[in-house]
Amino acid sequence: MAWRLIFSAAFGRQVAAALDAAARQAAAPKALPPERVHASSLVLLNALQREGRLIDFLQQDITRFSDEEVGTAARVVHTGCRKVMQQCFEFAPASPAAEGSSLTVAEGFDAQQIRLTGNVAGQPPFRGTLKHHGWVAKAIRLPELSEAVDARVIAPAEVELP
Repeated sequence: MAWRLIFSAAFGRQVAAALDAAARQAAAPKALPPERVHASSLVLLNALQREGRLIDFLQQDITRFSDEEVGTAARVVHTGCRKVMQQCFEFAPASPAAEGSSLTVAEGFDAQQIRLTGNVAGQPPFRGTLKHHGWVAKAIRLPELSEAVDARVIAPAEVELP
C-alpha cells in the first residue's frame, strides 16, 4: 500500500482528502443536547417552580376548585414567581406612552416592539390607541449552569423520611 502513496498521485489525493475530511469533522463543534441549548430556560422554570410552584399550579386541573381556592393559590404562585422575575430580570415598557393614549406608528417601525391589531390596512404612518405598552428585558441575571447539573430536572421528587 505504501508504494501506491508514492507512485499513485490519484490515490495520494484521495488519502489526503480523507485525512482533511476527518480533521474537519474532528474540529467541528459538536451539537449540544436540547437541555444544554435551552439551559437558561430550564433554570428559569426551576426557579419559578421552586419559589412559586408555577408548574404545579399550571399542571393542576383547577376546574374542580372554587374561585376562592384558585384565587388563594394564585396569590401564592404570583408572590413566588414575581420574586423570581425581579431577581432574574429588569423590565421596561416597549413603548414609553401611557396605555390608552393616542399613538402614531411611523414608517419603518420595529415590528418586534410594536404589534398592530384591529383594522390594519394601508401603509404607515398608522394612528391608533396604545392598548398595552409591552415589555422589554433591560437586564438579565440568570445563573451559569454547571455541566454537572441536569437542567431537565425542574423540580426533584420530594421524599419525606419518618
